[in-house]
Amino acid sequence: MTVDGPRGAALAEQGRLPAERVALVDLLDRLLAGGVVVSGDLVLSIADIDLVRISLRVLIMSVRENLGEA
Repeated sequence: MTVDGPRGAALAEQGRLPAERVALVDLLDRLLAGGVVVSGDLVLSIADIDLVRISLRVLIMSVRENLGEA
């Protein structure tokens, strides 16, 4: 398979990707500014008998402190 041009050029032309590139740091900054929720479940079982069930929900976001206001 040969690729002509940049990898995402065809997807950008179809409107499925933005035309400009976004750095990973900028993407993380946008996600943390709005907040990210990570959730998951872990079940330990033996012979189809649930022994331990752990549910995990984590909210990750940045906190900005306003030092100018008293």
